[in-house]
Amino acid sequence: MKKKFLIIFTIFCVFANVLNAKDSEKSRLEALAKLTKTMAIVENNYVDELSFSQIVDKAISGLMSNLDAHSSFMDEQAFNDTKIQTEGEFGGLGITVGMKDGALTVIAPIEGTPADKAGLKANDVILRIDNNATFGISIDEAVKKMRGKPKTSINLTIVRKGEMKPFDVKIVRDMIKVESVYAKMIEKDDILYLRVTNFDQHVTNDAKKFIQENAKAKGIILDLRNNPGGLLEQAIGLANLFIGKGTIVSQKGRNKNENISYEADPKKKITNLPLAVLINSGSASASEIVSGALQDTKRGIIIGENSFGKGSVQVILPIEDKEALRLTIAKYYLPSGRTIQAVGVAPDLVVFPGKVPADQNEFLIKEADLKKHLEGELAKIEPVKSNSKNDDKIITQKQVNDDIQLKTAIDTIKVLNIH
Repeated sequence: MKKKFLIIFTIFCVFANVLNAKDSEKSRLEALAKLTKTMAIVENNYVDELSFSQIVDKAISGLMSNLDAHSSFMDEQAFNDTKIQTEGEFGGLGITVGMKDGALTVIAPIEGTPADKAGLKANDVILRIDNNATFGISIDEAVKKMRGKPKTSINLTIVRKGEMKPFDVKIVRDMIKVESVYAKMIEKDDILYLRVTNFDQHVTNDAKKFIQENAKAKGIILDLRNNPGGLLEQAIGLANLFIGKGTIVSQKGRNKNENISYEADPKKKITNLPLAVLINSGSASASEIVSGALQDTKRGIIIGENSFGKGSVQVILPIEDKEALRLTIAKYYLPSGRTIQAVGVAPDLVVFPGKVPADQNEFLIKEADLKKHLEGELAKIEPVKSNSKNDDKIITQKQVNDDIQLKTAIDTIKVLNIH
């Protein structure tokens, strides 16, 4: 009985804190009475017997999932999972998922993982997991279902734009060891290609090493396509390698103590090389912070497709030692003061994926077009107030011709070098 009282008291506190501070004491008590009465009805009448603790967990989970697409209740397993996601190695399929318009949606497959090899794409909707519908499922519940022992299989039913009907994809789980950063040179053009697949704890240091090792390159292509994000500090660190002053990103929330501005450290900038950045609809969160900051400071040209549009800040707030809340507390704002939440980063040069047309494989970007953009784009921003030759290290001409977005980035670097 004592334990039950403690649980009721805890749930009272959780719900009382989210009620509007302007509510009168009477209305708070009435709302809490409504909650406990509802829970008692469920406990006594629901078709399947549930413990009071289970009812409390479901009540908290329902509250969090109805706040926004990224807030959630984390049980013991989900809480533990978050501790290993940024360490660079974990078991599962290798996709990042989120809720988009109420549907479980693939943000991006991680390069080289089972999901990537199976052909999953950004913005695929996961309709069913092993024939169980995902309608109403939380992100944490979905992740729990998709993770499992290596070598075990899972079946996902996918809805994809352009496909007439849903289709099934069978994927065999594996240990996911992520190479978050790797570098190659563009064959014959002496341009450094820097691929960042996600923002784990190694990104800034690894990127810094590759840039310093290739300091004589004629330019850098930073590929953030299908990068679902990760650690904020690593996004700031990566951007700081290219930006030497001013704000990289800021966050603003309801509480003033959540308002933070992250400034560039001049000592951490290491290169002035011309820069082109590749993004697509699978570029989210930390990827959007980097690309948006480079765009707003006019440090790089952004190429590709509109990014995902996740610009909110979540923190993990423990309830007890084994459980926690993932709660949205603020939104990110780029140096210009604009938000990326729900709108994403629009590229400077819109280029859809595909091969380079045979009659256009020489040069795709006109200097006049790029110069016009460079002169006019900043005026749209309102000011803010207050050489190894190993094959695995070279991108060949054939690979370039298979990727028109990459070809556009190469041509952009060449134009920037003219000035």
